[in-house]
Amino acid sequence: MTPRKGENRTAALDERITGALVGAAVGDALGGPVEGYSPEQILQRHGGRVHGVVGPWNGDAWRTARPIAPYHKGDGHVTDDTLMAHALVRVYATVRDHLDAYAVAEHLVPDLMTAPRWIPELEAEALPLQRIFLAEKWLVARLHYGHVDPREAGVGNIVNCGAAMYMAPVGLVNAANPEGAYAEALDVAGAHQSSYGREAAGVFAAAVAAACAPDATPDSVVAACLSLAKDGTRAAIEQVCEVAARHTDFESALRPLRDAVAPYDTVGPDYRSPSLAARRPSRLHAIEELPVALGMLLVSGGDHRHAVLGAVNYGRDCDSIATMAGALAGALGAPVPEDWAKTVAEASRLDLWQPATTLTEVTREIFDRDVRRRRAHEEAFAGIGGARCSD
Repeated sequence: MTPRKGENRTAALDERITGALVGAAVGDALGGPVEGYSPEQILQRHGGRVHGVVGPWNGDAWRTARPIAPYHKGDGHVTDDTLMAHALVRVYATVRDHLDAYAVAEHLVPDLMTAPRWIPELEAEALPLQRIFLAEKWLVARLHYGHVDPREAGVGNIVNCGAAMYMAPVGLVNAANPEGAYAEALDVAGAHQSSYGREAAGVFAAAVAAACAPDATPDSVVAACLSLAKDGTRAAIEQVCEVAARHTDFESALRPLRDAVAPYDTVGPDYRSPSLAARRPSRLHAIEELPVALGMLLVSGGDHRHAVLGAVNYGRDCDSIATMAGALAGALGAPVPEDWAKTVAEASRLDLWQPATTLTEVTREIFDRDVRRRRAHEEAFAGIGGARCSD
């Protein structure tokens, strides 16, 4: 049963974690082949809107055709968004506790540098470092080679959605606790991003955590985001979601959502020719991807298929927008289309479900540890004359 606006959908923790991680990977794979193009270009290239898995933009010439070469985007292949999210799950599986910027330096960076894995877009086994974008290679340059304090390593990087795109696991570990997710993601993302890029990572993690609450709806997710977001990120979410609330179909929402986020976006109207102010720190601006993903979540009423297709056909950085929209809809309990999930898993040669199983187990362990820590604090506080909590 798919949740609609105002309708509750009770799903267990394992269902929500699976829905979020599988839903994100599916969105990522569907958005990859049309990333960087406008809705009009997508419409012309595909003779209509994209409604599922499609092939590379340049067909069989994907290996050499610029600007995509040498990546095989399309045919159900996930991108670095999913590769990074799965890497973060592996860090949680190792640490088995909340993470911080030092965990990124001690565990995530070595994973990217030393553990060859199947990279779908390269159709080869390779180090994840050889696939990730320059903004993610920054992690290796600053933390491994530069020995920068992990809490400050994100300063100086281009400000984009690079950290936000893989923060769903942080939200899931803090399921139903958006404040905790926000704080943890800001710490983790400090190793990678600054300014509104770091802020978006915190807010996206909070959104995923809020979506896991038993009575969560798209509206409650947005409300949680607005209660935590700061500066331009908050303003962009507010404006985009106000516009999104007037639409129930992504087709009519494509242009209005872009118009609403444009004043906060530094990239400019031509995604492949960024403006001189693009991706620079600012308290006035926001990444485009998160507000639009939240907008599509509202437009769709929380339906995974509708939210992802809206994000995909929006164009621009649509693999990351669809990753976020897919994660949020999945965390709300919306079913991820089985045909999409099966196609993406087989095409990418990835088990999309095992990371969810692992993270569910780790999340339960972390919650139990949190309870013990809280009880110890209560006892200590009571011992110095503070109020004793009732059992």
